[in-house]
Amino acid sequence: MPSTTPTNADDRGPIQSIDRAAAVLGLFDENTRALTTALVADRLGMNRSTAHRYLHALQTAGFLSPGNAPGPLIDQLAALVSSRQQVVALAPPILRRLADRVGLTAVLSFRAREGAVVTLVEEAPEGTILLTVRPGTVLELRAAQTRVLLAYHTEPSAVARALADLTPAEARLEQAELAKVRRDRLAWADLRRTGLESVAVPVFGGGNDAVATIALIGTTALLGGSAGEPRVEALRAAGEELTAALAL
Repeated sequence: MPSTTPTNADDRGPIQSIDRAAAVLGLFDENTRALTTALVADRLGMNRSTAHRYLHALQTAGFLSPGNAPGPLIDQLAALVSSRQQVVALAPPILRRLADRVGLTAVLSFRAREGAVVTLVEEAPEGTILLTVRPGTVLELRAAQTRVLLAYHTEPSAVARALADLTPAEARLEQAELAKVRRDRLAWADLRRTGLESVAVPVFGGGNDAVATIALIGTTALLGGSAGEPRVEALRAAGEELTAALAL
């Protein structure tokens, strides 16, 4: 009986299509602001019917405009990259002051496909216990930063995907937590690790769109109860400071 397992050759078709689409988009430069069938065919060694088909598919997907200039999806991605670059440029001194003030590690995270991804970390300069996290770490669903970014996500389908592996009862509880985050503009982690705490606030880039999140990670003794209140307020102030800086 013939095997039904895909071969490498079977997989190559869609991958090659993506490679070619990327090559088409890579033709844009300071001198090429719109594409034509002839230009694509000539530069990429395609026949004209294939070049036309790729241009039409990229238009349909939103990568190209009807005139084969950069389309709305590229504009959207460019705006996202620009926004993140602005956050990364403005955040370090704010995180540094926060870490110095509260004596805990301050973390900036962005939204990733599977949760929040740690981008900047400023560790406390002193202390007998140092709790930290590596840049590039993708945080779990119940991390404070992930909860912030899911709570303010503009696509309900993305939130549904994030909660898909939970039982219906667990998903309802997590939705209730996200509602509390929107109400309080503050998220606590459910780390399920005795003695550890994490709390996060949103950073807004306009309206109610949370473009990033700032968090503190530490112990229950330092972040919980009345002892933690000044630290949480300092975290709120840092989030508001970065939000205000982005609005300038």
